[in-house]
Amino acid sequence: MLYRKSGFPEEDEIVLCTVTKIYHNSVFVHIDEYDIQGLIYIGEISPGRIRNIRDFVREGKKIVCKVLRADPKKGTVDLSLRRVNEEQRRKKLEEIKQEIKAERILEEVAKKLGMDIKKLYAVVSERVFRKYEYLHQFFNDIVSGKSNSLKIGLPENIASVLDEVVLARIKPSEVKVKGKVKLWSLAPNGVELIKRALQRGLALRKGKIEIRYAGNGEFNVSVIAPEYKIANKTLAKCIENIVKAIQSLGGHGESIIEK
Repeated sequence: MLYRKSGFPEEDEIVLCTVTKIYHNSVFVHIDEYDIQGLIYIGEISPGRIRNIRDFVREGKKIVCKVLRADPKKGTVDLSLRRVNEEQRRKKLEEIKQEIKAERILEEVAKKLGMDIKKLYAVVSERVFRKYEYLHQFFNDIVSGKSNSLKIGLPENIASVLDEVVLARIKPSEVKVKGKVKLWSLAPNGVELIKRALQRGLALRKGKIEIRYAGNGEFNVSVIAPEYKIANKTLAKCIENIVKAIQSLGGHGESIIEK
């Protein structure tokens, strides 16, 4: 992995490490993102009594740690494994996974340009890291249309190829939200009226909307959109339009909040 941060980590920062040496009361690790050494004392490996430290770590294992103290003058970094919760661990591993994927995309760009990958990485990262923490964050903005390689100042010959490869390799992110609406009508053509009301909800153009009958006059409504804010807003508007439509046709409707 080419990704590196300069300097020393901050206190409470979550970092990815590789176990290098294990002693009876401590563990030495390589802090991958900073390319420096860190230390975990046995009391920071796991809560409770530890009979065998190797039950928790082994040489070569990747672990996610929290920075307790960092002293650039002494060149020491004290870490904790036990103070990292599951959400922090999952988030860090996902960030690294996405960054590795981004670097592989950059390797493809380097081949197309006939450039050395390290040289290309230096050119691209120097500009990207002025605004973004990770390369993959910039790539996601390319896909969403929020940015492009020319905007951050990359040379035109690199920018055109990079944007082309990123758009080909990364699919736009999507989120899905769900809701439920209940409709009924006592009119002879009640079924037809309900269908017409549902069409009012499907007429919205923001996000992909799907409506399925769930039984007992209830319908499941789902919306897929690029982000939760848009998805939730579209879902609420969709259900609102359906309820208003059935009421205007003499029927009844209500949004159902599932507990």
